[in-house]
Amino acid sequence: MRTSREGRLLKITLDRPEKRNALTTAMCQELVDQLEGADADRTLGAMLLDADGPAFCAGMDLDESLLPDAAARTAIHEKLFTLGTRLTKPLVAAVQGPALAGGMGLAANAHIVIASEEATFGLTEIRIGMWPFIVYRAVKLAVGERRALDLSLTGRTFGADEAEEWGLAQYVVPRDQLAAKAAHIAGTLAQASPEAIRRGLTLVNQSRDLGAGETARLALTLRERLFRSEDYQEGVRAFREKRAPRWPSLESGKS
Repeated sequence: MRTSREGRLLKITLDRPEKRNALTTAMCQELVDQLEGADADRTLGAMLLDADGPAFCAGMDLDESLLPDAAARTAIHEKLFTLGTRLTKPLVAAVQGPALAGGMGLAANAHIVIASEEATFGLTEIRIGMWPFIVYRAVKLAVGERRALDLSLTGRTFGADEAEEWGLAQYVVPRDQLAAKAAHIAGTLAQASPEAIRRGLTLVNQSRDLGAGETARLALTLRERLFRSEDYQEGVRAFREKRAPRWPSLESGKS
């Protein structure tokens, strides 16, 4: 796995192309460490996940899954495939090829997915006598329960156009435009107001299990706090003065 920084953007690249970027326990732990570390780092504003080779990620490393301590080894999966419900900074995924089983789980945990026209997705665990126990929740949030159940039962794969139709991928582009499109979107998010994004994703994350009334109260509370924030005041000033905003939360360390 490789990481690089460009300003406020952290790029994480899966680099096990000879194994179709199948996830080992060590890779899962490193992904969790990198993403949680980036989420806590105020000098970063967004994360971009991509992969080397023809496949984005073929899922779990099957060799490890057959070891006697497989259950203990894979405990890290719970943390990895629920990151999307905890992160307070945007995670963007660039999917250039097959994203299967755990690979689809990674895509489902991203806030924004850009897929190449050749990308494919699927919960293929049933083909080897397994069920997508850990990734199921994230996929259900991304595409809905009926579709997640269909994919889990049939193990079928589907293309980028269907992924876009279902909302799993927000953008589908030609392969040669994928890197630039993903970098542009992730880079733009990295420069947005940290205060606004943090409070917005807090609403998204915390409202999932709330009723309508509780969600409304949480939204009003978070909005009131954002109204009073220095970032919002600067955003309005910059808009009126027709200039790029200089977010105070970046300078003060409040983000």
